[in-house]
Amino acid sequence: MRIIFLYCVALLSFGSAWAAEVRIKDLVEFDGVRGNDLVGYGLVVGLNGTGDGIRNAPFTEEIMSNILERLGVNVTGEQFRPRNVAAVLVTAELPPFARAGGRIDLTVSAIGDAKSLLGGTLVMTPLNAADGLIYAVAQGTVIAGGVSAEGEGASVVQGVPTSGTIPGGARIEREVPFNFSSLREVRMALRSPDFTTAGRIEKTVNMAFGRPVAAMIDAGTVVVAIDATGLASPAHALGYIETLMVEPEQRARVVVDQRSGTIVMGEDVRISRVAVSQGNLTLRIEEAPIVVQPNPFAEGETIVVPRTRAAIDEEPGIGLAEVPSGTNLSEVVAGLNALGVSPRDMIDILKTIKAAGALHAEFVVR
Repeated sequence: MRIIFLYCVALLSFGSAWAAEVRIKDLVEFDGVRGNDLVGYGLVVGLNGTGDGIRNAPFTEEIMSNILERLGVNVTGEQFRPRNVAAVLVTAELPPFARAGGRIDLTVSAIGDAKSLLGGTLVMTPLNAADGLIYAVAQGTVIAGGVSAEGEGASVVQGVPTSGTIPGGARIEREVPFNFSSLREVRMALRSPDFTTAGRIEKTVNMAFGRPVAAMIDAGTVVVAIDATGLASPAHALGYIETLMVEPEQRARVVVDQRSGTIVMGEDVRISRVAVSQGNLTLRIEEAPIVVQPNPFAEGETIVVPRTRAAIDEEPGIGLAEVPSGTNLSEVVAGLNALGVSPRDMIDILKTIKAAGALHAEFVVR
């Protein structure tokens, strides 16, 4: 626990890093400049006996039959039992301003009972967007992210062999219609909406151009008038604006991960003076029945006599400890560190302090 809180203090020692200025492009998304998700259903061939079992994945046999018939092979009525093919879902993202002929990366994931996609080849697969149109065609050798081996009595798996990637495996066939150069204004959407940050972006942009160019609409939106910038096009205007530096403002936040016991605090976390008492109560019950038998050659029967041991153990805990109010992160960490409890116990204490209204920060549990 002390390591975790010392880490927080180390972050505080570089306080300027928390309040450092960052580029506008790292704080906002520009309206219209976005990608589009693509998905397709295809077949991976060439597997070394690690493909789908056709009886358990009939859709694999169906797509294989369709592919062979498109290639002029009549397979009507034939029975397929190969183990070197696997049905997969192919996903990709069509980046903004992607042009026909460009290439994008793919993620290939098995949907049947295939053991591994290692060494397989994805057969030509169309990729559709949400509108149902085909925007790219995928094909290539799958790079699997793991390996598996098994025998009659044991098996071992490392990584995820049923999922892989194909770098540059899809060629773009259709472009998304979007006339970016005709925009007269562009909205900047903040990734973390905040009135103070939006106001600073507005002020920085207007100061850079020397006249009113940007206007804050709400905590998450700043509108830029392209004509007022005096630049040739929206691309020129945003290319200049996105490099401007702004100091962002963040809400005070405490984030905890209950699985690993990790606690991360922001610089603006504050705590009021509070008293904390914490201890553990353990109830232990043990069953140790005794078998009682009659003497040799004597009349009677064997019976089982129950025997139970019950105990309650209570650890002393930390008693009633006072956590002083902190005006900065180092004081907050020092006060909580003085409790001397484990990280998982500290998570419960922070949650309880928040419920008591003494922790002035957003409490996020992962």
